[in-house]
Amino acid sequence: MVLPETYTSALLLTILSMLCWGSWANTYKLAGKWRFELYYFDYALGVLIAATIAAFTFGTLGYDGFLFLDDLMRAGKRNMAYGFAGGVVFNLANMLLVAAIAVAGLAVAFPVGIGLALVIGVIWNYVINPQGNPTLLFTGVAIVVGAIVVDAIAYRTHGIQQAKEKTKAGQTHSTAPRTSWKGIALSLASGVLMGSFYPLVELGKQGDWGLGPYAIAFIFALGVFSSTFVFNLFFMNVPVEGKPVEIRDYFKGTFRQHLLGWTGGVIWATGTISNFVAASAPREVQVGPAISYAMGQGATLISALWGLLVWKEFRGATGTVKLLLGLMLALFAIGLGLVAIAPLYAR
Repeated sequence: MVLPETYTSALLLTILSMLCWGSWANTYKLAGKWRFELYYFDYALGVLIAATIAAFTFGTLGYDGFLFLDDLMRAGKRNMAYGFAGGVVFNLANMLLVAAIAVAGLAVAFPVGIGLALVIGVIWNYVINPQGNPTLLFTGVAIVVGAIVVDAIAYRTHGIQQAKEKTKAGQTHSTAPRTSWKGIALSLASGVLMGSFYPLVELGKQGDWGLGPYAIAFIFALGVFSSTFVFNLFFMNVPVEGKPVEIRDYFKGTFRQHLLGWTGGVIWATGTISNFVAASAPREVQVGPAISYAMGQGATLISALWGLLVWKEFRGATGTVKLLLGLMLALFAIGLGLVAIAPLYAR
């Protein structure tokens, strides 16, 4: 199998992971009024297709002669169960994330949800496989927590501002401006679950019968794909917004909408496989699972920029809200920077 041979190449893979994880959701935004429940069927298929292609290409090539199928045949059942469970846990978290995007947008769902996932995931991964300078690592995590809080305040402030404008314009009968916490709640629920899947992946890779990165990605993708048909039935019948969706509505989508879903899954899976591979590199060049996961979660910054600059999700914001958003971006950048350099100053 193909693995990075230098720290630089491993770090570049984590950067690719960050870009992919921060950009795939644009395919959902581009799908227009296509409901996220229907989009997600195509997304899950794209994840499985990408993981399968990677397994039989990069997972089968390389100088070591160790093939993807060899990896599967020798793997322990418990390790495979951990990898599959990781996919299932991630999938529920990601569905909640996409639901939060539908309600509150990229600039809220990702910073709050994925930011919280970063905090939980880094702590869990460091406990399982401690690498990097703990002072820098956890200082960075604390700063990311601050960024999450600031983003939530900005969202709340902007929501109240919009509610006041609607009240003045006579578009609502309420005299007390209100804004929904639904987007924040969905993001937080997603973050708690999202921070729990990566340790399961690491458990699937550990031990004498542990899976390699391409094999664990394939098993993980199977968990994502199969659980979609379970979780999505719930979201279709009890939607976070709008009316319930029928299965037959899926076949009413255009080819472009289906293509965007498949593409979103492929982009996300590319980032995930890159992340798994970076964390599985030889120990002398390995960035480590805690750092690899944290760097990948730099997607929060990427997605927030997409939401703010491209999709204009805070259009018409006051100067106070803009200041809060700028502070949020700065805190994320500083926090992620500390996490990134933590392995260079390991004790």
